[in-house]
Amino acid sequence: MVFAINEINENPELLPNITLGFRIYDSCFKEMQAINGALQLMSGTHFAIPNYICQKKSKIVGLIGDLQSSNSVAVARILGLYHFPQISFGSAMAHLSDKISFPSFLRTIISDKIEPFYFNLLMLHFNWTWVGILAAYDFDVYDSELLRKDIEASGICVAFFMRISAQHTRDQTLSILQVIKKSTATVVVLFCSLPELIPFMKVASEEKITGKVWIASGSVITSPIFSYKEFWRTLNGTIGQQMPLTIIPRFKKFLYDIHPSLYPNDIFMKSFWEASFGCFWPNQTPVNGSFYCTGQENLSTLEHQGYNEATSLFASLIYNAVYTLAHGINNMISCRSQSPCLSISEMEPWKILQYVKRVRVKNTAGQELFFDGNGDLIFPLEYVNWQALPNGEAQFINFATVKEIPKSHIVLSNNTIFWSGGYTAAPESTCSTSCPPGYRKAPQKGQPVCCFVCILCSEDEFSNETDSTRCMKCPEDMWANEKHNGCWMRNLEFLSFKETLGGALTFVSVLGSLLLLSILLIFLKNAETPVVKANNRNLSYILLVSLFFCFLCALMFIGRPITITCILRQFIFGISFVMCISCILGKTIMVVIAFNLTQPTNNRRMWLNSRVTNTLVLVCTAIQVIICAGWLVHSPPFDYQDNKSKMGTIIVECNKGSPVAYSCTMGYMGFLATLCFVVAYLSRTLPGSFNEAKLITFSMLIFGAVWISFIPAYLSTTGKYMVAVEIFAMLSSSGGLVACIFLPKVYIIVLRPEMNKRDRKIYIK
Repeated sequence: MVFAINEINENPELLPNITLGFRIYDSCFKEMQAINGALQLMSGTHFAIPNYICQKKSKIVGLIGDLQSSNSVAVARILGLYHFPQISFGSAMAHLSDKISFPSFLRTIISDKIEPFYFNLLMLHFNWTWVGILAAYDFDVYDSELLRKDIEASGICVAFFMRISAQHTRDQTLSILQVIKKSTATVVVLFCSLPELIPFMKVASEEKITGKVWIASGSVITSPIFSYKEFWRTLNGTIGQQMPLTIIPRFKKFLYDIHPSLYPNDIFMKSFWEASFGCFWPNQTPVNGSFYCTGQENLSTLEHQGYNEATSLFASLIYNAVYTLAHGINNMISCRSQSPCLSISEMEPWKILQYVKRVRVKNTAGQELFFDGNGDLIFPLEYVNWQALPNGEAQFINFATVKEIPKSHIVLSNNTIFWSGGYTAAPESTCSTSCPPGYRKAPQKGQPVCCFVCILCSEDEFSNETDSTRCMKCPEDMWANEKHNGCWMRNLEFLSFKETLGGALTFVSVLGSLLLLSILLIFLKNAETPVVKANNRNLSYILLVSLFFCFLCALMFIGRPITITCILRQFIFGISFVMCISCILGKTIMVVIAFNLTQPTNNRRMWLNSRVTNTLVLVCTAIQVIICAGWLVHSPPFDYQDNKSKMGTIIVECNKGSPVAYSCTMGYMGFLATLCFVVAYLSRTLPGSFNEAKLITFSMLIFGAVWISFIPAYLSTTGKYMVAVEIFAMLSSSGGLVACIFLPKVYIIVLRPEMNKRDRKIYIK
């Protein structure tokens, strides 16, 4: 302040013929003392006399200060009544921007309402979502609550929120430190000012707090707390935000030219000298080997120990405050504004205020100065890292700035960050470890949203982002991979001709159908022989044809199912097998009738007519056709894709459509087979060279055994193996009928023709 006023007084273009003076009062971080000092300045005496101005030789035109927000609030409420200009260089409390409550308050420091934005950007950049806050009491309560709400609104959780005070006892401070130690939050925000911070840091340094990264608000980072070497170990690496450093021209020389002889009335000068050089003035007794001050000590030797123009932001803030006030006065008397110009005799503080509010100039460092509607100077902030070096030097290092395009984000510089807490790199500060892709976050009951557990996505769901709050379903034709961080195409499963199982069943089916064609040709060629003519050769031909279709029907079950094949496979299967069993039933009944009607004159010999058996086959088959037709009309089979039964696989199969109709089809076939078996079993002891009753009994026994074992096997399998079981039952049952009924006859016809002779008179044409 002294430097700025001397510089203005030496400038002939600024306030010509006017000399600025100053009076400095120490408020000692106490509101009452700040009010007392302000009233003394206004009244012009050594005693506070409200509403009176006792000094006539000079005019009080403004007040620069105070540093602490609570002090500024107390003073601003009084000065605002008189519209007396007050420009603070350190009070950042956001409430001071209220021009209704504080109409004459201005400041050159950034308001606290700006800080949460920069805090949030910094925390989000380093992914710090779990932080603690230490705030001050008094008038900072309002701002600290706003800070907390803004931080939480950006998705960052507050692990603890505690208040510190200059009046706290050591035990109270220790209880706060215990909370900080136990908390998993690595980052701690210091949102307070020097009076509260000094006693807290004394105890923290004694307790050797480690493992925490301190984030300082503007009020802390610009305070003289960093000049206390006893706190260097604790505060080393502190990160804060401040306005871009402005180097004031010629201020460095002024700093190093200071000497006690130049300021004999400054009560702090000798104490400063003693503390800086570790000496005592001759009027004091040196202790512990110290020495006397000679006055020849050079302040430039303290440059690397923190005594330089770049270590205290307050220098430029106070400099700007003095210059804005001076330019306001200059505009008033020089008629440079739209308002009418006033003479020095008309200079009143309430008149000066209007000119100061409209100041827009550049200081000697090239920094533009102007106030917004709330009386705040607007500056972009930078992120700084305070570093105390082993050689005793201390410095603020700028390590990042904020860019607004395309959106607000932090851009790191090449300067290395020294992390407090003993970290060598940016530490983590999270309540819970991030959930990798494939997991979703599930909140913990009674905990903030930042505290969660990671749950693996379910079988058909995935998440491809870190910390995803929900899992997404894969499309119907896809499934989640093993890590559930993406979807893969499902494998289509059906019994294919190309695979070994499908190929083997196809081979057996084709081979069986060719065998039946061969047998049919043999029977046609030997149609007049007793073996062929026995038990109605027409039924044998129909049986061979139906068995031929039974073998070929298996081919309908192989390959990718489509609706038409799903319909045909069931209908051909049901009708072919019913026709086959009907033929066998007709042959069995004919045997029973033939051997029980031995008298030629018996009237019941009419039942030996072949039309009876043909009618029986037709009626039995027609019933199955009616069942299948009703099935087709009511609920026909269709192709279906099952993507739930087998993970990672879509089973392409035929849906039966109507389980009742399918059960009726199979049940009717089972009823005929049972009836045929019973009749054949009862007639197995009838005589005759070409009696088929025994062969039919064995064939139906095999047929029944196959289809009875088919039921549990079919129900216990899925996919292509279920289809394979059904095909196997069809082929094996058909093969059993062929082997028991026709192969013995083929053996006699081809290999033992001498046995193919009529030795009985009873036979059927």
